[in-house]
Amino acid sequence: MTFNYRAACLVIACAALSGCGLAGTATSTAAGAASEAQEARDAKKTEAQVQQQLDDAQRASAAQRAAAEKDAQ
Repeated sequence: MTFNYRAACLVIACAALSGCGLAGTATSTAAGAASEAQEARDAKKTEAQVQQQLDDAQRASAAQRAAAEKDAQ
């Protein structure tokens, strides 16, 4: 069995290129996960703000009803 220099170079080149592709995929996957995590935090913040606005509106409505009932007496 003889050493085939050409085949060895081809195998090394393919391994190097596939490694770069895997590294790029891992990097983009990590970036995508970080982006999704940030979007989730933003969504929770928005949800909390909307819930606070609903609570404020509910309190204001209850205060108006109480004032209207007091004036009606």
